[in-house]
Amino acid sequence: MNKFIADVKKYYKYGVYSGKAELKSEIANSHLSWLWWILDPLLFMLVYTFVALVVFGRGEKYFPIYVFVGLSSWKFFDRTVKQSVKLVATNSSIVRKVYIPKFILIFIKMFANGFKMMVSYSLVIIMMFFYRVPVSYKILYIVPIILTLMVFTFGTSCILLHFGVFMEDLANIMNVLLRLVFYMTGIFYSIDKRVPAPYNQILLKCNPIALLISDLRQCMLYCTTPHLGLILLWFVIGCILSIIGVKTIYKYENSYVKVI
Repeated sequence: MNKFIADVKKYYKYGVYSGKAELKSEIANSHLSWLWWILDPLLFMLVYTFVALVVFGRGEKYFPIYVFVGLSSWKFFDRTVKQSVKLVATNSSIVRKVYIPKFILIFIKMFANGFKMMVSYSLVIIMMFFYRVPVSYKILYIVPIILTLMVFTFGTSCILLHFGVFMEDLANIMNVLLRLVFYMTGIFYSIDKRVPAPYNQILLKCNPIALLISDLRQCMLYCTTPHLGLILLWFVIGCILSIIGVKTIYKYENSYVKVI
C-alpha cells in the first residue's frame, strides 16, 4: 500500500499531463472539437428517446435526461474497461523504454474518460433546468455514487490490464460481455419497473453499474435516497478488486515487456 501511494504521488503529474495530451489529440483534427464529447451521448439519447417514446409509446419521467445520465455514466465505465485490456500493448513504446507503474496507464484513461463524463454532466444540469426538475439535498449523493463507480472501474481495469497482456482474445470477449451488461444495466429503461420481481432486485444487487446508474437517476431526478448499503458494499468490493489488481500488476509487470 505504501508503494502504491508513493507511486501515485510520484507519477501523478505525468498522469495528468498524459491525460490532457490524450484529450487534445482526440480533438486535434475535429472541427467540432470537444463538442463531440457531448454530441456522442446526446445523439444516442435522441435515438433511444425516439424508440421508447414514439415506437413503444412509453418512457420514464424526464426520459431524455434519464437516458443521458445513463449513457454518460456507462461510457465512462465501458471505455475505461475496454481500453485497459490492451493498455500495455498500445503503450509498448513507453513500457519498453522507461519504468512506469502500469496502473498509472489506467489513471490516464480514467482522467480522460472522466473529464468527458463531467462535460456531459454539465449538459445534464442545463437539461434539468430546462425540464424544471426539482432539486433537493439528496442530489449530493452523486458524490459517493461517482466515487464508487470510479473505484470499481479502477479495480476491474487493473485485473483486466494484467490478463489482457497474456490473453490476446480477451478484448473480443470483453466486447461481447460488455454489450450484454449494457442491456442488463437499464440505460434506456427502468429495471425496477420493467423487470419483474424478484429479478429486478437481483439484477440491481448483482450488477453494480446498473445499481449506480439507477441511484444516480433517483437522487438527481426524483429526489429519493439511493441504496446506501449496497453502494457501500460495492465500494468495498471495488477497493478489494483494486488491491488485488495493483498487487498483481506489481508482481508480474516485469514480465509484461517479454510478452509484448
